Amino acid sequence: MNKRYTLGMLTLVAAITLSGCGAKKANDAEGAANGGNNGAANSSNESNATSGSGADDTTYLFASDGSYAPMEYMDKDVLKGFDIDFLDAVMKEAGLKYEVRNVAWDAMLESVKQGKEYQAGISSISITDERKQTYDFSAPYFESTNVILVKEDSDIKSASDLKGKKVAVQGGTTADILMTKIIGEGNTDLKKFDSNAVALLELDQGGADAVVADIAIVRDYIKNNPDKKLKEVLDNTNFTPEYYGIAYPKDSGLKAKLDPAIKAVIENGKYAEIYKKWFNEEPDTTHLTETE
Repeated sequence: MNKRYTLGMLTLVAAITLSGCGAKKANDAEGAANGGNNGAANSSNESNATSGSGADDTTYLFASDGSYAPMEYMDKDVLKGFDIDFLDAVMKEAGLKYEVRNVAWDAMLESVKQGKEYQAGISSISITDERKQTYDFSAPYFESTNVILVKEDSDIKSASDLKGKKVAVQGGTTADILMTKIIGEGNTDLKKFDSNAVALLELDQGGADAVVADIAIVRDYIKNNPDKKLKEVLDNTNFTPEYYGIAYPKDSGLKAKLDPAIKAVIENGKYAEIYKKWFNEEPDTTHLTETE
């Protein structure tokens, strides 16, 4: 989280205001919708905790690229979304104070890596072996997968059918990595954009035959744009599950404070409550409790 970024355009950006899943980049054109790098911070005061870390009076600063609805997005000057609600529940469970701010994807990752201004990033960041070389990750808190978005009359049934087609992705995401392997490095049929919002616009305007992106983003876009007559295509062979985690600088002590809280939030029913709020269905947390 793998892994963000006229009335019609505002509807598009609000519906998928995206960052990703996997690795995402911010879209400068969406600065107003994303709140730039100066989006208002949500904060949480210390609360009674069942898995708290004692007398820690630090206010931890989190970064999130608010361009990936419904996971994280800007509503005027306030960050909202599944990740934001989940983080609030975790920090309350841990009994820790925090703030979360809207920060462009690349700047977010770099700042978290340095560990100076921001102590962590939560932004639909997929846990990958490559990223583990640079960051520590929390226990996984969300299972995702990439899916294909096409027009309802499309005959595309799998990722293999995308060869020879124009495919739009957000550059630097797991969708980009997967489709590069399938279509081929340097293939101009793979159209890479700064955000999923622009990739989706490319499909809408006929410049692409398909978009590949995280399932939550695709489903949210279909739900909010019924007039566009779109459908998702699942491909469990080429697109395997991936897991989002909170990213920390290497050797961060915050991981040890939050992993027990994440486990508690998943097990005590709060996670399911948040999940149902944003996705209107019960979560399957089996792999979250099994995966580390």
